[in-house]
Amino acid sequence: MAESFGVDAERYDRTRPAYPDALVRRIVAAAPGPDVLDVGCGTGTAARQFQQAGCRVLGVEPDARMADVARRTGVDVEVATFEAWDPAGRTFDAVVAGTAWHWVDPVVGAAKAAQVLRPGGLLAAFWHVFRLPPEVADAFAAVYRRLVPDSPVDVEAQKAPLDRYEPMFAKAADQIRQADGFGDPERWRYEWEKPYTRDEWLDQLPTSGILTRLPQDQLTEILDTVGAAIDTLGGGFTMSYTTVAIVACRVRPA
Repeated sequence: MAESFGVDAERYDRTRPAYPDALVRRIVAAAPGPDVLDVGCGTGTAARQFQQAGCRVLGVEPDARMADVARRTGVDVEVATFEAWDPAGRTFDAVVAGTAWHWVDPVVGAAKAAQVLRPGGLLAAFWHVFRLPPEVADAFAAVYRRLVPDSPVDVEAQKAPLDRYEPMFAKAADQIRQADGFGDPERWRYEWEKPYTRDEWLDQLPTSGILTRLPQDQLTEILDTVGAAIDTLGGGFTMSYTTVAIVACRVRPA
């Protein structure tokens, strides 16, 4: 699934939401300098935000298709998994991962972040959690269960998404805690909203990891069903987002 997002990298870049500016500013303010490594940078959404905040950003991205889009928007990217990437002696003031750290081996990733961070530098992994209106969530769950009955994905969990993500947040914090060189991880949380028209949400929906590999006929049926549910809400809705960051500081030598 991790390698499926580049199937339509331009759509991914166009439709996926940016991260809260307050989160970016807080990371920049807490880091000891402006050099940022963006792990799993994708098409460069977070990287561009850190650039706009005055940082020098290097992205590491395993999918060459995603990396190509990021480069075309002004992001310097090296194509590799973070685990296999060669830092070549380079170090950074912050290692960030926007909706990507769950694709990184948690033990190897935390250790490698510690290796490339300067003393006092930050490791910050962050994710969006969105809450669909019940009418839209119910319609999506029903059609997905019918079309993909053997899927391991628990679509019912989308009705309580923070609960679904909690084990991932806890695991990320635990693995960072166990890695040498970090202080105790903190959790930062940002609540925000974004309005969507019917067409805007249906444009983004195919970039979801559970849909990127579906046959076109199944995807079309899901989009039609979800679109009809949005029509009952007047053709649009306001999405509630929570952005959660797990943040740890590279301990300075005694």
